Amino acid sequence: MSKMTALFSNLNVINVGLEFFKDDISKQQAPVTHVNWQPIAGGNTKVIAALDKLAQPEIAQKIEAANEEAVNRIIKSHPVLVGYERAIDVVPGMTKTTILHAGPPICWDDMNGPMRGAVTGALIFEGLAANLDEAFKLAASGEITFSPCHEHDCVGSMAGVTSASMYMHVVKNMTYGNVAYTNLSEQMAKILRMGANDESVVERLIWMRDVLGPMLKAAMDKAEPIDLRLMLAQALHMGDECHNRNNAGTALLSQALTPLILETEFTIKEKREVFDFIASSDYFSGPTWMAMCKCALDAGHGVEHSTVVTTMARNGVEFGIRVSGMKGFTWFTGPAQKVIGPLFAGFKPEDSGLDIGDSAITETYGIGGFAMATAPAIVALVGGTVNEAIDYSIQMDEITTAKNPNVTIPLLNFKGISSGIDIRKVIETGVLPIINTAIAHKEPGVGMIGCGITNPPVECFEKAIIAFANKF
Repeated sequence: MSKMTALFSNLNVINVGLEFFKDDISKQQAPVTHVNWQPIAGGNTKVIAALDKLAQPEIAQKIEAANEEAVNRIIKSHPVLVGYERAIDVVPGMTKTTILHAGPPICWDDMNGPMRGAVTGALIFEGLAANLDEAFKLAASGEITFSPCHEHDCVGSMAGVTSASMYMHVVKNMTYGNVAYTNLSEQMAKILRMGANDESVVERLIWMRDVLGPMLKAAMDKAEPIDLRLMLAQALHMGDECHNRNNAGTALLSQALTPLILETEFTIKEKREVFDFIASSDYFSGPTWMAMCKCALDAGHGVEHSTVVTTMARNGVEFGIRVSGMKGFTWFTGPAQKVIGPLFAGFKPEDSGLDIGDSAITETYGIGGFAMATAPAIVALVGGTVNEAIDYSIQMDEITTAKNPNVTIPLLNFKGISSGIDIRKVIETGVLPIINTAIAHKEPGVGMIGCGITNPPVECFEKAIIAFANKF
């Protein structure tokens, strides 16, 4: 053994910063651990100054107390499914010419392909346009009111497009009394929320309006509320993460709904159609968890001085967050990101639209990407490895304020899900929330082409930190 080899064989090196130093040590067959260090806030002096201001003892004390209050309200929330109703009948501010969409505010001219596809399909479904040409003209005419789902107590998957005749989940917070809504799952692939809008998509929406929605409404009208927080906890223990893997959640929800559906006065043929539809995809319960998370997080919004994130949402152009201590509908935005993951056969990365949808409300609550350790099989859909999925669920503790004891991860010794994303911790650690999500084709009319992993842009959190510091 040479003297140089002997020297390196006795070292256990921790390398900080430039990774090529680690590579040189590895070539000497010496143990080395690389620390991916970077300056706080990337060296952004305005953001660092804002962090320093929020770290002043009197201010920090107010923030910590407020964050404890906000996250306790989220954790103590007890959302239950109380029924299904048409959007026009229950959603605040809904009109016949209102179209709700995912993410922060956006106008028609700025919408991407999938959202435009969904909007035009919804206008045909509502009978406001006879064909796609008429729908595009109407959407651009100024006669349609576009507004974020989140500003109407709603959430919407992918494009999130919600119109007056669509049936909605009605989810009530038994602890605090607030209500949240989301529309029904169209199931998967060539569907409106992914930007598809051909005749088959509209026909399915009409059937959902005329058969599925009324049957679910009739089933729940005389039933006791369904405890969604308990059902969510059960689904995670059965292998779901309840954003993109919903095998267990759909089984549990359909199990609860089946006897109620059987007691309705619809025909056997119609009931069979509904059961076949539910069985056609495991995603049936996906929107249910979104409304549940929205219901809990809204209870934690509006706590003065709190730096806890209560909304993460994307419209395909911008990613937006809302922070508890910024009351009302204050959005902090940055550019929507690419989603990296497996694509369906025949599609290429350049076919993909950017990150879109309100479904990141699940990660904001602490499930989805935050809970992938409960669902190792999810990696077959979104890419990556089982170890990476587990690491995500551990890493998210670094940027959150608490662990939710009501919803736990068996593989991590029944650790509660990471709850209460703190904008300060995101900037201080450089760790961004992890999101798993579907990928829609960038052009209108195509639909879903894959699934993958993404993160919010750091700009959202930088803007929020600066604005928050300015409050003091």
